[in-house]
Amino acid sequence: MPVLNINGKPVTVEVEGEMPLLWVLRDVLNLTGTKYSCGIAVCGACTVLIDGEPVRSCSLPVADIAEGAAILTIEGLSATRDADGMPTHPVQRAWAELDVPQCGYCQSGQIMAAVALLQETANPTDEEIDAAMTNLCRCGTYQDIRAAIHRAAELARG
Repeated sequence: MPVLNINGKPVTVEVEGEMPLLWVLRDVLNLTGTKYSCGIAVCGACTVLIDGEPVRSCSLPVADIAEGAAILTIEGLSATRDADGMPTHPVQRAWAELDVPQCGYCQSGQIMAAVALLQETANPTDEEIDAAMTNLCRCGTYQDIRAAIHRAAELARG
């Protein structure tokens, strides 16, 4: 039985080692913010952070996750809410401020990828954003995503 560190809490799951992390999150732990889309680690809708690095969870068997690795999902990103009930994480605040999502399906993966980028590069250029943000968006919100990343960088600086 693997013990996973998910959103800062140890969680024991009774699953086969080859089960992809995505299905553990969604079907076993009911953390449905991480989405399934392509199933072959191409689109990025299933992106979570493992030890701060963006990982496509749809193709990562739980047996391949290092013991003690910190898994962060969209549900664990904002520990607190503001007076209006909105998440306090700068990336989530920027996404809401700029009304980034259209259909919204890919956005949790986009947000997690943006968080990883901003942890590495506090004030990324457009070129750095374009290089780092490899998640796909069928609605084509790429310019809004780029603007939200710049806004999140501003919010993080205070």
